[in-house]
Amino acid sequence: MVSVVMPTYARIDLAFERGEGAYLFATDGRRFLDFGSGVAVNALGHAHPRLVAALREQAGKLWHCSNLYRVPGQESVAAKLVERTFADTVFFCNSGAEALECCIKTARKYHHAGGNPERYRVICAEGAFHGRTLATVAAGGQKKHMEGFAPVVEGFDHVPYGNLNALRDAITPQTAAILVEPVQGEGGIIPGDPDYLRRLRATADEFGILLMFDEVQTGMGRTGTLFAHEQAGIAPDIMGIAKGLGGGFPVGACLATEKAARGMTAGTHGSTFGGNPLAMAAAGTVLDVMAEPGFLAHVEQMGRLLRRRVEETCAAFPHVIGEVRGLGLMLGLKAHIPNTELGARLLANGLLTVGAGDNVVRLLPPLIIGEGEIDEAIDILSRTLDEVPH
Repeated sequence: MVSVVMPTYARIDLAFERGEGAYLFATDGRRFLDFGSGVAVNALGHAHPRLVAALREQAGKLWHCSNLYRVPGQESVAAKLVERTFADTVFFCNSGAEALECCIKTARKYHHAGGNPERYRVICAEGAFHGRTLATVAAGGQKKHMEGFAPVVEGFDHVPYGNLNALRDAITPQTAAILVEPVQGEGGIIPGDPDYLRRLRATADEFGILLMFDEVQTGMGRTGTLFAHEQAGIAPDIMGIAKGLGGGFPVGACLATEKAARGMTAGTHGSTFGGNPLAMAAAGTVLDVMAEPGFLAHVEQMGRLLRRRVEETCAAFPHVIGEVRGLGLMLGLKAHIPNTELGARLLANGLLTVGAGDNVVRLLPPLIIGEGEIDEAIDILSRTLDEVPH
């Protein structure tokens, strides 16, 4: 008999009842150090007092009113995002997949509005992950995500990540845009070389196509800057974000320049729940906290410390870990044993992690972690690796 919850997840038999800072507490009383952050979502940790207060206050006023009317919270949050990014305009939705759907539609509509409707194809990277909708699984291009959902949405071409020559060769008169993650997340924590990202920008300009970044996982401070592409000194035309934007509340957004969004007029896109007052209360608070002096500097500092400590620890266990890679507080451990086994061993010792492609275990702690939590995580990691037989 099928479970009452559709069995689309291979769930761990573990349930949580509350969280505090970097910790989660299970229904059986066990405490876990959370280095998964709900897959890079709980950027401010659990039960952050500012977030709790903002949601309580808004919940007592208004939850939902529909996008048939002005939503002042959207105007406020959009203004903050525009002020701190390349963007001129923002569309709010509920998830990363929805944000990427909007990005793709915006790119196609841009060329249609410019009199070039034949330019609809998007060049994507092999190993990418952009969501679970029909269009975003096609953009990701991974067979395991597309199997059983034919026919595959048309209009996406895939080239090796980091290979600029292959990308340039894939550009045709039908190409509308390039879509990449500055750091491939689900694909195994693979950072894009800054020079590669800069050359993508130059290539898009050269051929009159749009550059889109998927910063759903890398964005909102995860890599030490508000958005990862900032470290390459360039900006996209369109960007999808989500995960950390709401600090745990479902919020996504598509950011675009005025030029790139020229085709997105009334009636071209919409969302029933997107950007409702509760979501905007959460997102506005997250942005305010991250804008405070020292916040991102702390993330950068903790990222350097965590990377150094993890590398030192893993170097003593080369039979278990082959490589440590990543950026900021987004690290991947390339394992020699199944990543599911390593993740289970870490969990048994009290550390929550997340698996990824290429047999990687991800470390995605909340951005508010300190040296004490890093010390604790390293102690668990060292003990766990020592338990793996040679």
